[in-house]
Amino acid sequence: MRAPLCPATVASVATFRLQGSKVLAVDMTGDAVKAKNGSMVAYDGQMAFKKLSGGGEGIRGMVTRRITGEQMTVMEVKGHGTCWFADRASEINLVNLQGDKLYVESSNLLCTDAGLRTGTSFTGLRGASQGNGLFTTTVEGHGQAAIMSDGPAVVLRVTSQYPLTVDPGAYIAHQGNVRQSFQSGVTFRTFMGEGGGEAFQIRFEGDGLVYVQPSERNTIAGDV
Repeated sequence: MRAPLCPATVASVATFRLQGSKVLAVDMTGDAVKAKNGSMVAYDGQMAFKKLSGGGEGIRGMVTRRITGEQMTVMEVKGHGTCWFADRASEINLVNLQGDKLYVESSNLLCTDAGLRTGTSFTGLRGASQGNGLFTTTVEGHGQAAIMSDGPAVVLRVTSQYPLTVDPGAYIAHQGNVRQSFQSGVTFRTFMGEGGGEAFQIRFEGDGLVYVQPSERNTIAGDV
């Protein structure tokens, strides 16, 4: 006589939703998320909070953070109920990952599904031009991430026919099969007759999405 089949165990997944444009609500049923430390503004139900170190898992991630300065203090939130997150009234944007990788500045990352893997990636001149160091944060796997912007973010499509050039101070994140290169010389403000302007711009080619914000952060690449 065959033993009865046991029902398959389905892993619970946190549900991300926006309340307005500046507050993230995450509904949890025993699962967990990783969020920027100190970004919790309210919760109901039963929640447990644990401080983690960001920038990558394991010894490699710890060494990379020490060398590169890509610091990101995060906390794990786990429980049953709803937890609300926000940070300095920043605009929040949801990103769905289907096995692909998101490249995002650590200061712009608010929250991720706990099952998503985080790490660091070399950015070279782009990171130096932004004053953010030579590495950036990566988020990879299946799930959702919430990223922040100073003002409503614009999501721009990059294709092989239509490459994209971005001011490094306005760049937030990108995903997809996208290659980066750098241009210097003529600037956006040169065309306006204002002089100065950024010493570098980032050129994206390939197929993917680039997230930019309408407010430029201070950079070391030139006047902003």
